[in-house]
Amino acid sequence: MGTKATDPISLVVFDMAGTTVEDSGLVQQSFLAADSHAGLSKTDADREEMLRYVTDTMGQSKIVVFRHLAKGNEEQAQAANKEFERCYAQLVSEGNCSPIPGAEDVITSLRSSGIKTALTTGFAKETQTAIIEALGWQNLADLVLCPAPGMRGRPYPDMPLTALMQTQTDSVRSMIVLGDTSSDVISGLRAGARASIGVLTGAHNRAQLSEAGATHILDSVADLPALVAALR
Repeated sequence: MGTKATDPISLVVFDMAGTTVEDSGLVQQSFLAADSHAGLSKTDADREEMLRYVTDTMGQSKIVVFRHLAKGNEEQAQAANKEFERCYAQLVSEGNCSPIPGAEDVITSLRSSGIKTALTTGFAKETQTAIIEALGWQNLADLVLCPAPGMRGRPYPDMPLTALMQTQTDSVRSMIVLGDTSSDVISGLRAGARASIGVLTGAHNRAQLSEAGATHILDSVADLPALVAALR
């Protein structure tokens, strides 16, 4: 028997920065620090071009982005990534970090109705931990994931599929994925999620999310419960 469209939604995979966590220019600030530390750009025009690439690839694994910018110089990519993560974690620990309005309530209410939740990011583990600790989110979601050996970052489907396996969700048709970037949307689609939803609180706009193939586009994570109810 095949899976039916009526498979109950039993897992929601959330992105963090821009989706459940406010990202008020912290990525750009940290990138500029990484650039001046590792010397990625030679000119102002270079730097503008790189910032554009960083915005376009928002949501992807940061070390992968730096490898592209360093044009294969692994040492430079690692140095830039390390400084990026250090700067971002410092900004977060200084209090430049807050939840998107409604995010905590949405995750809490989903869990109380029996739906598993996962928080995912393209940041390294240390940075993700800094964000979780700054927000006091240690027990908010069932699962917290970031790129690691054997688990590629977005736009690959690895994080949603790992969440599916670790929460013992029955089918990809019982999972929905939510994020603010094209990479989030593509990752959800590649994982076969029932819905791969874009939100307008982060890096990418409606046109970019739509072009990536978003099944739904919401103003914010706060609008998710109504959609989950409709899908159920």
